[in-house]
Amino acid sequence: MARPIRVLLDGTPLLGHRTGIGRYTAALAEELASMPDEVQVRAVAFTLRGWRALRTVLPHDVIARGLPVSARALRQMWLRFPFPPVEFLTGFTDVMHGTNFVLPPTIRAGGVVTIHDLAFLDALGDLPPSDRRLPELVKLSAQRAGVVCTPTRAVASVVEERFSIPADKIKVTPLGVDPAWFAALPPSDALRARLGLSKQYLLFVGAGGPRKGLKYLIEAHAADPSLPPLVITGPGPSGVDGRVLRTGYLSDVHLRSVVAGASVLVLPSRDEGFGLPVLEALACNVPVVCSDVPALREVAGGHATHVPVGDVEALKVALADAVAAPATTVSQAARRAHAAEFTWRRCAEATVEAYRRSR
Repeated sequence: MARPIRVLLDGTPLLGHRTGIGRYTAALAEELASMPDEVQVRAVAFTLRGWRALRTVLPHDVIARGLPVSARALRQMWLRFPFPPVEFLTGFTDVMHGTNFVLPPTIRAGGVVTIHDLAFLDALGDLPPSDRRLPELVKLSAQRAGVVCTPTRAVASVVEERFSIPADKIKVTPLGVDPAWFAALPPSDALRARLGLSKQYLLFVGAGGPRKGLKYLIEAHAADPSLPPLVITGPGPSGVDGRVLRTGYLSDVHLRSVVAGASVLVLPSRDEGFGLPVLEALACNVPVVCSDVPALREVAGGHATHVPVGDVEALKVALADAVAAPATTVSQAARRAHAAEFTWRRCAEATVEAYRRSR
């Protein structure tokens, strides 16, 4: 029997409040750790701060290699030449998996990089000054990798076109929905009181920023006073501004409850790589209104209402229709059945295929 593939994951996204990429990295690490006959997993964090915390957020038996190094300094070096190779920092491995757009250079290890989206290529002004050269580094990582993983066929197509990456070098590894979402219940009275939630509310989940289309959502919501209050949850400060409530970052348990209690989940992004909140809402039997972009059409699979990007009037009408539409047993069952097709085990199995191809 062949020995398991030794895999080194970039675990940096696991530190701090987790965005969608952090949740992806955590779920992938958990599934890979449960496949010891196929892979042996280690993880490394490239950061000056908090690197010691990596071992506390990894699954059992996954070895942590925290490094007190500046990720910014490493990226600048990797842009200029393939040094230092990751093996100099962490020891030998069969495969290095860059889970967050960037693949360190290696000596002999195969390279896999996950590119979640390429929205920043057409919106360089949205990047902080420290990330202005990110497009160069991501392109270099894609060219350096043996296999590029993308969450959707939509992103795979953009990677192929914009970076001139052969289609046979790209592996689509769709994200998954944690089983807990299918059992999620609306918020308790205590949680409603603590967060200030009304009986009905529209919900946006995610980090802010121009790409997410919050400006248009807030305009559409304000244009129709009959709509329920709007709740925005994700990284950032909490507070109330008229009929808009910002909860700030929520734990996974509370987030599931808040999503399950929503009248409608709204994702009006101008671009998405996957759109995990869409699937999670469908798993909770919550109607979804989202923008008409390729990745969200692919992921929603016909179970969401799509509106043109930036069309405030269309968004307002779609929200009102979604709130008023009666729920049916058939529509609810179809939503949940569609969401159930996406599992983290399938994501991990597809990723292991990428590891094998990269060597």
